[in-house]
Amino acid sequence: MNKIRVLFCIPLLTILIISCNAAYERPVVLWTNQSEFITYAELFNETRSDVKVLVVYKENPVEAFPPAKDEDLPDIIVGPWLKNRRIRVNFMPLDYMFDDRLIERSAFYPQLLKLGSVNNKQYLLPVSFNLSALIFSTDYADIIPDNYMLNPDQIRDAAALLNKMNDKGVYTSMGFAPRWTPEFLYRITKLYGADFSEAANKKETFKWNAHALDEGIAYLRNWTESVNTSTAAEDDYQFKYLYNPGIKWVSEKHCLFAHIVGSDLFKISPERLQGIDFRWIQKDNKIPVEEDMVSMGLYKYSKNIPAAELFIMWFMNAENQKNMLEWRSKLNLYTSSFGISGGFSSIRSVNERIFPVFYPALIGNLPSAEYLSVPNILPANWKEIKNAVILPYLLAGTNTRFAASEKPLEQFIAEWKRKN
Repeated sequence: MNKIRVLFCIPLLTILIISCNAAYERPVVLWTNQSEFITYAELFNETRSDVKVLVVYKENPVEAFPPAKDEDLPDIIVGPWLKNRRIRVNFMPLDYMFDDRLIERSAFYPQLLKLGSVNNKQYLLPVSFNLSALIFSTDYADIIPDNYMLNPDQIRDAAALLNKMNDKGVYTSMGFAPRWTPEFLYRITKLYGADFSEAANKKETFKWNAHALDEGIAYLRNWTESVNTSTAAEDDYQFKYLYNPGIKWVSEKHCLFAHIVGSDLFKISPERLQGIDFRWIQKDNKIPVEEDMVSMGLYKYSKNIPAAELFIMWFMNAENQKNMLEWRSKLNLYTSSFGISGGFSSIRSVNERIFPVFYPALIGNLPSAEYLSVPNILPANWKEIKNAVILPYLLAGTNTRFAASEKPLEQFIAEWKRKN
């Protein structure tokens, strides 16, 4: 975090100095926790003499409202978790930008754009998103379906082909176990329709589809029992062989699959990805978009709206995003971040035409737009809730040492609330 703060400070001084000569009375103040926007602001400032952008680091933008009395009001806010009920009231509708053709509605993935809409008014614009994947060694390509997606049954059945035991009934090879990565458990229950979402009132922490969640957990328990014998066998194998990062699991052929998020996958150097392939995780032709997708909003009390519009128009232009990627390439920043603001661009043509130039592994592996499934609106602290409540509950519920989870999800929620 200290490195990030240092990264912000140096360019900010430059931006402040340059902005003194801007034609507009004040620079555009942009709040974000996305370090990539320093680079974008610098590039924008080089292309404009009349308006400048000042990036202000906010570790958690959703907790920065209302602005402190002694700080400049923001004009633009960029970050995850901006649509929850408490935060979205800070933004102004942007439909006029579409109506006046300042930006093109058709350039965006429609389902991503819809997520930023409330009562048919567009309050947020999508910036970037991520997807969940499985990596595997190309030496096993003959047992992987020849498609850029895998459903849970295909993952389970392919992994089972690598399972081997010795005479003592101990696994000497195991293809994959869902519990090796708790995040994978979470992805599967989402694919089964767990439908986590923001609660309708303050008394509830969040909502979910209990029947679908139970169905997903039952599927995962059956996977362990029918393919890998037991949780104990999976844990024993992981302890013996899977103590390195996931990419080594598959490159050293200790297992078939390792779970990874796209933003982490494409930060790996091409040299280390030699001999590694990947598939997106899907069910019923739906690939879930990760919940921390990044959005952009215009602060409703902004004092600099015309200038802020210029940056939004510039940023949401495909050719400019290409220039952003090229500029980062020249600065050798590719190992620190993937794509646009750490993910795939919300501009469809950027992913389809420009990303494969910079990320050749995406050639033939880009998911079709209609397969993307966006998350529900979630609490601003969903990452904390997921790590402290959901994942422990899923680990308990899928543990075959017990008949079922010893505690209902409501108890996990109650215990977390007492601690907080």
